[in-house]
Amino acid sequence: MKIILTHEVSGLGAAGEVVDVKDGYARNYLIPRNFAIRWTKGGEKDVEQIRRARKIHEIATIEQANEIKAQLEGVKVRLAVRSGEAGRLFGSVTPADVASAIEAAGGPKIDKRRVELGSPIKTLGAHATSVRLHPEVAAKVNVEVVSA
Repeated sequence: MKIILTHEVSGLGAAGEVVDVKDGYARNYLIPRNFAIRWTKGGEKDVEQIRRARKIHEIATIEQANEIKAQLEGVKVRLAVRSGEAGRLFGSVTPADVASAIEAAGGPKIDKRRVELGSPIKTLGAHATSVRLHPEVAAKVNVEVVSA
């Protein structure tokens, strides 16, 4: 199935690209989460609009991405959440929580879609996360999850 990506998807492509994926992946994952729309002849017109909108929010150069990476790696991120007695959380820490904690700790404003957790954070303690700033630059951020 041909789709037009509306957001950057790791391992697939950037916003505005037309890619061919399996039908189930598109129908069950990409389209319901608004990461993509179905490709149509009329949809080709939307590609340029998507690219222009993404350019505004995108980090343009590798140098700029490296500057932000240095800022991120120098920030100590501490996130207070509700937890039970055994150190397990009520729920989990989301990428949006991490992005807001980075900003609250004095770091740069980061889009939540750029935060990659790997696996859901469901326990207290230190956790390593990755922030994809540019296709070639990723910053490692250590998040300390503490009980509220």
